[in-house]
Amino acid sequence: MGFGRRIQYFLVHTLKYTNKEAKALITERRVRVGSEIIDSNIELNDSDEITVDGNLVKKHAPVYLKYYKPVGYVSSLNANVKDSLFEVFKDHLPLIIAGRLDKASEGLLILTNDGKWAKQVTDPKNHKEKEYIVKVSKEIDQSFADKMSAGVDIGFYFTKPCKCWVIDEFTFGIILTEGKNKQIRRMCKALLYHVSFLKRIRIDNFNIDNQIVGSFEVLKKQNVL
Repeated sequence: MGFGRRIQYFLVHTLKYTNKEAKALITERRVRVGSEIIDSNIELNDSDEITVDGNLVKKHAPVYLKYYKPVGYVSSLNANVKDSLFEVFKDHLPLIIAGRLDKASEGLLILTNDGKWAKQVTDPKNHKEKEYIVKVSKEIDQSFADKMSAGVDIGFYFTKPCKCWVIDEFTFGIILTEGKNKQIRRMCKALLYHVSFLKRIRIDNFNIDNQIVGSFEVLKKQNVL
């Protein structure tokens, strides 16, 4: 399944049918997407019109949120995942997290119900920049930044060239256009450095600015498209 929501998910989470009821609606061919009667759990497009038993139902209007994730939260909206963001965003679901941060990191997350847009932001093929401020436990110099910029062997993958610069003896900035799991931490570990602080401050043209930790802002549609 891609970033788009499937019809059964929409029926359950937006229209509040049970899973059993939603499956029955689909298999009994009582759901129409656009002009087509469906009998399988297809993936939806954001522009799709959905009809159930002849009644047109509206999907949520597109929502785009900019959130400052604190340390200690998992980048998940699953209520069954410990320390997830479910309680923070339960009144806004369904949402997708466009670009995750690990539990020990803080900073910018983008959340949306616009699956196509989320995929554009997160697909490495689109080369969207993600900017971070990172502190490590021992001193760094320009040679460290040069090695990070050139790409680092992190065991299962050699990272792509990126932008990295020294801010002070323990702090550097880095801009990535890819997003392997815990990539910056793995890059630093490969060079024998331990990350003590990691904050994402930008995704593409969206900045954390002066947002308070744990707060979120609603982005206007015209500013994201």
